Amino acid sequence: MHDTYSLMREFADSWALLTLFVFFLGAFLWVWRPHSRALHEDAARSIFREDVAAPLAAPPALPKAACDRQCATCACGKTEGF
Repeated sequence: MHDTYSLMREFADSWALLTLFVFFLGAFLWVWRPHSRALHEDAARSIFREDVAAPLAAPPALPKAACDRQCATCACGKTEGF
């Protein structure tokens, strides 16, 4: 009587290998089948559908010149002159 490891190894070396090879070959042939180019190109370009360029945002409005920046606690000038 064979132990479990030898039995599984024999199965993997024969039938499992054959099954995986047939699956790989079938998947390869399915992808490269005739008339599938249009489907693949459509799938590749699907992320660009309805792609509209967003308008540029308007620059932030500058504060009005209500202050002459002379007070000690003035925060108006801190945003300018990065």
